Amino acid sequence: MELKEEMVSQQTVYEGVIVNVRRDKARLVDGRITNREVVEHPGGVAIFAIDEEDKVIMVRQFRYPVGEVVLELPAGKLEPGEDPRDSGLRELAEETGLEPRVFESMGVSYSSPGIFAEKIYLYFANDLVPGPVHPDDGEFLEVVRIPYRELLDMAARGEIKDGKTLAGILKASLLLKENRG
Repeated sequence: MELKEEMVSQQTVYEGVIVNVRRDKARLVDGRITNREVVEHPGGVAIFAIDEEDKVIMVRQFRYPVGEVVLELPAGKLEPGEDPRDSGLRELAEETGLEPRVFESMGVSYSSPGIFAEKIYLYFANDLVPGPVHPDDGEFLEVVRIPYRELLDMAARGEIKDGKTLAGILKASLLLKENRG
């Protein structure tokens, strides 16, 4: 059996500044028609950057939808037509002032594929060169450096709640384990 649904029709029900919302009709594997709601998002990037002291560069910022300050990897939204790698380099520089000499793709993560059409491109960065921080207008954040082992412990204790950050920590941990033996 092929696990695929076919879009029969779609209707945009909301057009926002960052997201659009669609209500689709989709044909299921067994031929029945059902409703699907899709939040369209341009996608984003998240960067696991680790310095020469084995500290991971993180940001704290207030996230309005959840009403709290969230500890996250540096991240941001893709601009229209922007290459994800270029976006990752731009976001890392804007939020942390850092430029990596090593910048590797760690693949893609889906935020919540049952409803969001958002892809987050994950990157690993190290051999970092400092520069000026220049966040976007209206973006207020605090850059923090957390020892790698402590960050793993925080994730294990449930203190890291952001999905893209957890995915980035997992992927980077596998990459670091492979490289360190």
